[in-house]
Amino acid sequence: MKEVLRIDTVAEHDAFYHKENRHPLVSIMDFDGRVPEIYASRMNFGFYAVYLKEVKCGDMKYGRYTYDYQDRTLVFVAPGQIIHVDINKDYKPQGYALLFHPDLISGTSLGKHLQDYTFFTYQTKEALHLSEAEREIVLGCFDRIRYELEQGADSHSKNLIVSNIELFLDYCMRFYDRQFITRNEFNTGILEQFEKILNDYYRSDQPQNIGLPSVAYCASKLNLSANYFGDLIRKETGKTALEYIQLKVIALAKQKIQENRKPLNEISDELGFRYPSHFTRLFKRKTGLTPNEFRRAGVPAMGQA
Repeated sequence: MKEVLRIDTVAEHDAFYHKENRHPLVSIMDFDGRVPEIYASRMNFGFYAVYLKEVKCGDMKYGRYTYDYQDRTLVFVAPGQIIHVDINKDYKPQGYALLFHPDLISGTSLGKHLQDYTFFTYQTKEALHLSEAEREIVLGCFDRIRYELEQGADSHSKNLIVSNIELFLDYCMRFYDRQFITRNEFNTGILEQFEKILNDYYRSDQPQNIGLPSVAYCASKLNLSANYFGDLIRKETGKTALEYIQLKVIALAKQKIQENRKPLNEISDELGFRYPSHFTRLFKRKTGLTPNEFRRAGVPAMGQA
């Protein structure tokens, strides 16, 4: 396996591309054919990076489908992630990048809720593909950050830079919402596969051996990151992926309770609960009744689903 190139700071990244560094914690990069110091196919950063990639030759592998845009792609990288870059002898980067170190946003509003921008943990094949109008908005945000960097530091600089990064990330959330909508056919297929994964899981002995199906397990079966999968399910159904799984489990529990007289702790085990008390707690939270109360009431399963 090829060695991973580690770049810890924003300043090191600027130097890697022979660019003057104007701030140790944040930078806007215009690649414009800049050639890196060395060619590395695997890299790891100590900061956040967002790449606006504008050519396919020598770029990251996105795994795009035909219904996605063919260029104007945003890729989000969190500190510690390893990115794989497909380069060739004609490699000349094209595009832009926003780089910012966690220390820049420490103690700010953005720092406190950065985890809400879940796309930083998406896989590169789940990248954001922009329309031309969206690309112009992104470049406008980059221009405002660059302007602040070029003015030199004053008492307002940090707040304005961080605010513009936050504005940019908020726009990205909007653009991802659009992408989820425009990929409706693909998303419908994912929902159908999700349902099949859960059905297959409960036709096997995995619940007794592994436990309840997790969001991460289902996402891995679909070759998606857990956060992208969760965001997609929430956009499509209005429920989190965990809530969707729990509703499936409760529907199966109702059937098992009504269709046979098995002890409830045996049903709990068949569903994958580690302890019967966990089963009872979830069942009551979702139905308003304990499993025993549900069995005694003889409530039709379909009426409670």
